[in-house]
Parts: sequence; C-alpha cells; structure tokens
Amino acid sequence: MEAVDAATPPVPARDAATVALLRDGPGGPQVYLLRRHGQMMFAAGQAVFPGGAVDPRDGDSDIGWTGPTAAQWGARFGCPEAVARGLVCAAVRETFEESGVLLAGPDPASVVADTTGDDWETDRVGLEAATHGLGEVLGRRGLLLRSDLLGAWAHWITPAFEPRRYDTRFFVAALPPGQQTRDVSGESDAVTWLRPRDALTAAADGRIDMMPPTVRVCADLADLAYAADALTTAAERRFGTIQPRVVVDDGEVWLEIEEQPA
Repeated sequence: MEAVDAATPPVPARDAATVALLRDGPGGPQVYLLRRHGQMMFAAGQAVFPGGAVDPRDGDSDIGWTGPTAAQWGARFGCPEAVARGLVCAAVRETFEESGVLLAGPDPASVVADTTGDDWETDRVGLEAATHGLGEVLGRRGLLLRSDLLGAWAHWITPAFEPRRYDTRFFVAALPPGQQTRDVSGESDAVTWLRPRDALTAAADGRIDMMPPTVRVCADLADLAYAADALTTAAERRFGTIQPRVVVDDGEVWLEIEEQPA
C-alpha cells in the first residue's frame, strides 16, 4: 500500500469551524443539517453542519467573551491562542449566519432568548455579507460570546489533492432555550433536523449526501440520550487529527481515513 503524492504542492488549508447543533426531539437528540447549493465551489449538494472559514475579524481581541478562554481552547485543539480565538468566534458567527441561533448572552449565566425579529435578521445578513463583524453586533447589543456553550469534538483537514482546503475544528452545541433555527443561509437550499442515526441511514440509502467528516460526527453522536449530553461528552473526549489521503493498494485506489494521535 502506498500514498499517492500530489503532482503539485497542496493548497494551504484555511482555518475553519463547524458546529453540530443539537436539540432534543422524539426518539432522541436531533442534529441540524443544511444542504449546500449545487453551485457552491466546495461541498456542493452536501448535507453539512453550520460552519465556514475563519474571518480576520473573528480574531478581534475586543469581542466580549465569557467561558473557557482562548488559551484554554488553544490547549484543547492544540493550536495557538490567536487561532483558537478565531475558531471559537467563527463557530458562533457561522452558527448565527446559517441558522439564526446565537450562542451569546448579556451575562455569563444567560443566553439570548429570541433572535427572530427584523433587527436580528439585519444583523445576521450584515454578518453574512461581511459588512460588519461579530464583535460589532455583540458590542452594540451588550452581549458576551458564551464559549461555554460549545464543546470541542473533532479535527479534520481536507485531503491534500483538493483545490479548496480547510483545517476544520468541529464543535458541538445544544439549541439554547427559547431560540429556534430559521432557513436563512444564502449558501443552502434546504435545512432539516434529523436524529444522527437517521441521517446516517438517509446517507446510506442515497437520500442525502454527506462527506466523511459529517458521517463520522453523526456516528459519534448517534448514541447520545439528550442534546446536553454532547457537551458533557465533549468535555472528556479525546481526539486527534484526521486528514484523508488517497492510497493505492494492490492496484486499487481508495481514500484512507485514519486519525492521527493528538
């Protein structure tokens, strides 16, 4: 068995954050999935969790913050503090952009109860269009980013042969009380809540398409009894880095997915 080397140096992987957002439902927790538009340059037509690349403004040090510090997140993900700050802020921003759910509150013990008003939509659209950053929205509203509402779950890097590559940290979060998701993302054409096990079945049956990281995360979440269990599990979870690679084994070419130790 041998790895297939790329003919040219791989494209640098951009830091990115993805959030598996869960809620309690009939028969167990459900996870929020978006189907990306077919014309998207990356993961077109795939069912994905909310997420995206880190924006330079995600690293602003003046963003109101409560919960585990950026340094603590850096230790958790094995990355510099500045990178970790950007990842956590991107996770919160992208979740709001793509679902309308905001993991923030006026103090360390509370969270925004409703984000469905027109004023919230104006803020969401502005973030999506990059006319302002997360820090501006939170500061104007007197809110703190609640990093304690996130849990670290996995780390995947796009294979070296791909033309668009991301160094993605996966988070988990539970839908805050009172908030609801909305089909608002400009990058998707459908959204749904599914039990992770049902999502796996739908993918196996060809009813939805999911990339390996989404499949693996759904499999890891499938046995949870409640949405809140994701955060409890995340606190004790140990994971390494997964970067799939193309290998040739006895004349057959396939994708090897192997987790490297943390």
